[in-house]
Amino acid sequence: MSTAVAFIGLGQMGGPMSANLVKAGFDVVGYDLSPDALRQAEKAGVAIAPDIPTAVAGAEFVVSMLPTGQHVLDVYADPAFFTATRPDTLFIDSSTIAVDQARQAAELAQAAGRAAIDAPVSGGVFGAQNATLTFMAGGDEADVARAKGLLEGMGKRVVHCGGHGSGQAAKICNNMALGISMVSICEAFVLAEKLGLDPQVFYEVASTSSAQCWALTTNCPIPGPVPASPANRDYQGGFATALIAKDLALAADAADSVGTATEFGRLAAQYFRQHADNGSGKLDFSSLLLALREQAKSAT
Repeated sequence: MSTAVAFIGLGQMGGPMSANLVKAGFDVVGYDLSPDALRQAEKAGVAIAPDIPTAVAGAEFVVSMLPTGQHVLDVYADPAFFTATRPDTLFIDSSTIAVDQARQAAELAQAAGRAAIDAPVSGGVFGAQNATLTFMAGGDEADVARAKGLLEGMGKRVVHCGGHGSGQAAKICNNMALGISMVSICEAFVLAEKLGLDPQVFYEVASTSSAQCWALTTNCPIPGPVPASPANRDYQGGFATALIAKDLALAADAADSVGTATEFGRLAAQYFRQHADNGSGKLDFSSLLLALREQAKSAT
C-alpha cells in the first residue's frame, strides 16, 4: 500500500513537486484555489479534493507550498486542518516564509498534538520539475528523518538545519545571496553589451571563469546559452520577480531583528521591488535584465 500524502498549493512549484511524488509511488491528494492548477495536477496523477479537510483526511504526510506566511498561518489556524488528520500525521511546510511564522506554524501543530517541520526549497521551478531540489529542514531530528524519504521523492538533498524555523533562516539567507548574484549577472550582461561584446561570447567566458554561479549557468538572463532558462520563454514560468522581492524583504526584516546590515541584500530588494511594481511581478526575476537595459539606454 502506497503512502498517503496531501499536497496543499499546486502552483508553479507545488504542481511539479506533487507530480514527482506521484512518479515516486506516493498516493497524492491535492488542493488549490486555482482551477488551472487543479487541472494540471490531475493530469499528472494527483487526486483532487474539494477542500483542505478532505485533502488531508487519512494522510500520513501533509505538504504545503503557499505564497506567503499569512497563507500558511491561515491554513494552520483552522481547527479542521488538524482534526481531519491522523494523530501521527507529519506536517511539512515548504513555503518560503518568515522564521517567526514558521515557528508559529509549528506551535499550532504541536498545540493540536501533531508534529511539524519547515522545509523550504532551493532549485526553483527547474528543480521542482526535475526533482533536483534541495530541502532545508527545521524541526526535531526524528521528524526530519521521517520526512526524508518523502522529500527525496521531490529533490536530491535534504539538509537538517536545526530547530523549528532554521530551515527558513537558511532559505532567506540563500535567497538573499541569489538575489544579489542575479543583479550582478544582469548588470554584467548589460555592461558587456554596451561595450560591444556578444552576449553568447560573454556567457562562454563568464560561465567557465570566476563569475560562474547558478544565476548565470542555470537561470541565465539572456536567451540562447541555457535552453531551459526562462529567458527563452519570454521570462515566463520561472521564479517570479514578486516572490524574490518578497524573500529579500523577509531577509531584510530578519537582518533588522538581529542588527545585521546586509546592505547589498537591501539594494537587491529595491531593484526587484521596483521591477515588480513596474508590471513585471509575474515574470522570472532574471527579467531584471530588461529593466537594466532600458536604464542603460536612457543614460546614454
